[in-house]
Amino acid sequence: MLIHLGNTNQFKEIVSKGVVLVDFFATWCGPCRMLGPELEKLAEKDPTINVVKIDVDEFQELAAEFNVRAVPTLVLFKDGEAITTASGFRPLASLEQLVASAK
Repeated sequence: MLIHLGNTNQFKEIVSKGVVLVDFFATWCGPCRMLGPELEKLAEKDPTINVVKIDVDEFQELAAEFNVRAVPTLVLFKDGEAITTASGFRPLASLEQLVASAK
């Protein structure tokens, strides 16, 4: 499922269970716009995970908490714990490998 974050409390609830891939992005970022469709494909292809999009301009405190210094930055969570971080554009196959590492 692809989720656009509404508030910080929602974030903690979403990442607390299962495998969640968080995309820290910015609307002005070219690579972020390229990554969006790949994340949508991943969410459609694998219903066992949640993909959460977080706009770093709206949620600066979350971006700082996870030390996001460039966008896009992906943070993979398993049962509430951040286990992997990756930056930059990734094609679908690379995203699938990233998520598989948490299963």
